[in-house]
Amino acid sequence: MTAGQGQPHGMSPTTIDGVLRVAFAIVVICVTAVSASAGDRYALVVTGASGGPQYAKQYDSWRTSFVNTLRDSWNYPDDHVYVLAEKESDGVALSTRENVRRVLGELRAKATKDDVVLVLLIGHGTGVDSDEAKFNLVGPDLSAAEWADLLRPIAGRLVFVDTASGSFPFLERLSARGRIVITADENAQQQFETVFPGFFVKAFNDDSADLDKRGRVSVWEAFVYASDGVRRWFEEKNQLATERALLDDNGDGIGREADGSGTDGLLAQVTYVQPDRPIVETGDTELTGLMRRRAELENELEELRARKPTMDPDEYETALEKILLEIAQIDRRVRSKS
Repeated sequence: MTAGQGQPHGMSPTTIDGVLRVAFAIVVICVTAVSASAGDRYALVVTGASGGPQYAKQYDSWRTSFVNTLRDSWNYPDDHVYVLAEKESDGVALSTRENVRRVLGELRAKATKDDVVLVLLIGHGTGVDSDEAKFNLVGPDLSAAEWADLLRPIAGRLVFVDTASGSFPFLERLSARGRIVITADENAQQQFETVFPGFFVKAFNDDSADLDKRGRVSVWEAFVYASDGVRRWFEEKNQLATERALLDDNGDGIGREADGSGTDGLLAQVTYVQPDRPIVETGDTELTGLMRRRAELENELEELRARKPTMDPDEYETALEKILLEIAQIDRRVRSKS
C-alpha cells in the first residue's frame, strides 16, 4: 500500500505503521482468545444399514467417538445432537427415512441463518450417476434428490458429509452457495467400502489436524487430515486407492481434492463444527460489548485471510488495515478500563 492510501484522517504513515505493528502483535498473541458466538451448532449423525456385523461394529465405533466429542468435549446440548443408527439405544433412534425426515423437520424449525448444521452420514451407499443415488438406511432409503429437498429449507450454514461408498452423486445434487458438501468418493464408480470416515472423525481429536494452530480444527482441516489419512492407508497396504474425497463449498457442484487445485475450500476454512467460545460476562456492559466486538473482528479477520487468494491485493490490504485498526482501538479502550 502506498503512503497515504486508505489513511484515516489525521494519522500519518508512521502512526499507522506503529498501530498496525501493535495490532499484528495483539492478533498473534490473542488468536486463541475468546471468539464470537456467531450462532448455535446442531448435528445429525447417522449410521445406516451395516450389511454385516464387522461393518456394524466399525460404524458404531466411529459414530460413538464423534458423538462423544460433540457432547462431552464441546458441550453440545442434548437437543442439539441427533443420533440415528441401525439399532436403537439410549439417545439413539433407528435410522429410518421416517426418522431422518422427522429430525430434519425439527432442525428446519430450530436453526437460524447464523447457525451451523452438520449432517454426517457413515455407512453404505448406492452410487448411480443420477438423483437416485442413495444412502442405505434401515428399511427404504432416501435418494440424493430426496435428501436435497429435505435439506433445502434449513437455515444456517449446512455442512453435509457423506462418507459412504457411492457418495459422489450427492456432491452435485446438494451443492449450493453457502453450503459445504464433502463426499468420500470422486466418481460414481467408486463403490468399495470407505476408510475416510475413520480419519474424518479422528481429525477433531488430533492436534496435528490443526494446521493453522488456532486451537480448533476447521472443516477444511478435517477434510485435509482425512484425505491424507486415506492416501497413507492405501500406500501402507500397497494397494491402489479406491476412494478419493471431494469438497465443494462454492456452489458449482464440482469439488476438489485436498491436494488439488480449485477455488473450493474458502468457506470450509472458516467453518467450525466446534462451537465458538462464549463471551464471558464481565459485569461491565461496555467492557463486555467491547470483548464481543473484538471477537467478531477476529472472525472477520480469519474470513478475510481465507478470501485473500481471490481478492485484489490493494482491496485486501485496505480491508486488513481497517480490521486491525479497529482491534487496536478496542484494545486501548479495554486497557483503559483495567
